[in-house]
Amino acid sequence: MAEMTGAKALLEALKKEGVSTIFGIPGGASLPIYDELPNSGIRHILCRHEQCAAHMADGYARASGNVGVCMATSGPGATNLVTGIATAYLDSSPIVAITGQVTRSLIGTDSFQEVDIIGITSAITKYTFQPMSATEVPRDIKKAFYIASTGRPGPVIVDVPKDVQQERMDISFPESVVVQGYKPVTSPHPLQVEKAADLLANAKRPVLWGGGGIILSNAAEPFRKIAELLMAPVVTSLIGKGAFPENHPLSLGPIGMHGTAEANKLILETDCLLAVGVRFSDRSTGNVKEFCPDAKIIHIDVDPSEIGKNKAVDLPIVGDAGITLAKIYEVLKTRIVQKGKSSPWLQRLDLVRAELKNESSPVASGLNTAIVIRKIREVLPPKGILATEVGKHQMFAAINYKVAEPRTWITSTGLGTMGFGFPAAIGAKVAKPDVPVVDLAGDGSFCMTENSLAVCVEEQIPVTVVILNNRSLGLVEQWQRMFYNRRYSSVKFKDTPDFVKLAEAYGAAGMRVHSVKELEKALMDGIASDGPTIIDVPVSSEDDVFPFVPPGMGLKDILYGPASSARIGVDHE
Repeated sequence: MAEMTGAKALLEALKKEGVSTIFGIPGGASLPIYDELPNSGIRHILCRHEQCAAHMADGYARASGNVGVCMATSGPGATNLVTGIATAYLDSSPIVAITGQVTRSLIGTDSFQEVDIIGITSAITKYTFQPMSATEVPRDIKKAFYIASTGRPGPVIVDVPKDVQQERMDISFPESVVVQGYKPVTSPHPLQVEKAADLLANAKRPVLWGGGGIILSNAAEPFRKIAELLMAPVVTSLIGKGAFPENHPLSLGPIGMHGTAEANKLILETDCLLAVGVRFSDRSTGNVKEFCPDAKIIHIDVDPSEIGKNKAVDLPIVGDAGITLAKIYEVLKTRIVQKGKSSPWLQRLDLVRAELKNESSPVASGLNTAIVIRKIREVLPPKGILATEVGKHQMFAAINYKVAEPRTWITSTGLGTMGFGFPAAIGAKVAKPDVPVVDLAGDGSFCMTENSLAVCVEEQIPVTVVILNNRSLGLVEQWQRMFYNRRYSSVKFKDTPDFVKLAEAYGAAGMRVHSVKELEKALMDGIASDGPTIIDVPVSSEDDVFPFVPPGMGLKDILYGPASSARIGVDHE
């Protein structure tokens, strides 16, 4: 026990949790914390917008597997965090957001820069804390990290009144905490494990579906071992890319609205689906009533509220994905001998791949979106990290960018937050300074958070940004082209900004490329640079992304290209 202020206690508590970096912006209600910060040994990265601070903390968490930390002042500082917190919540990313608050006597009086951030964020956080005494600060920080990082991870807020930060008291730091009513179940019921092994061993057409939960629980190895034991094809959700190496012969890629053609087709033919750490989101399943109608479905998730929420399943298993899959694998080994590579199900897989190769639209030559993404994959090493913004380029990447390892694919899926990718890439680079990090951006998304270039330059964070510049809100334009008879409304941009000049204005490197050769050189130069690089790649706004399952339809209704739209009555012209 030692005498100190609440502000110093907060920083000491963060250090005890292993925090080395905070992303934030100071303000009046957080000044006592910032007054102590220079002597704390914690690196503070001064952001240009609080939303970006939350995204940076999120990217840091996704790349490292550790809790990311962001900080803002009261009022507008706190509310600017909301979109970033919601993004982390819907993608189950562990962050702790620390906000300053007005003094205790002013809470509830509508004082200057006062908002009820606890009330505002209650629906998009796992939990919120508001210590009302300096002695409560270490305990609340300890609980916040415990809640954020265990069970189904997610964001937690600690809202600290200014006078609590200033209050000097004898402070003790708990070694452990108990959160009443919070007991995540990590170990599965043994009987459910036995049943899962039986279903999988007896299946003739098994498919494994991996989601973000596999990555969060570091369960990629047992997931792969089960797939190889069964010789079962593997699909993923969009956020689950990297749960299974996409260069593996059993990988079919992601399913869903912009999933691969073979993944969307073969998952509907399975007789046993092992779904791990997924939400059965509409973007993955299409019309959920038509999803895997003849399959026995095993659903593993650490969050019991997800099981049966969107899709009734035959075998629910509550538990940590890594622990559960390891147990299933051990039982499964006693049930079956490893299946051969020429099983009827794998022969069917090869046949479908061959058929769909002829059906799918070929990738045109020249510098188009698919070729840009494939070139990024070629240049980046397997451990290199690709972050994406949200939009058409993201969907192109889902199909064309093959993720080899977990935590090397960072994208916003649940909330679909434009502007997420660049600050998330910055956070990822801070977490993994020795790993090359590229942000794949659309011009629309990049413009939302481009001011983080200042952060990259000042902090010497060498992130490479590839902007697929079609002067359009590309995915919205594609929908207006397909479903609204080309009646374009508020989606076209003029020739502003000039991204090369914008980069140079911030002190970053900027270049525009017009060929694959120029792109390759720019990528290699950017990755080798010790500062941020912006690569502007002009592409056509009518370079549409396919395959595509129209909203409200099932995976069987997949469109392979513009010509296939007429088959289901989509007005493409």
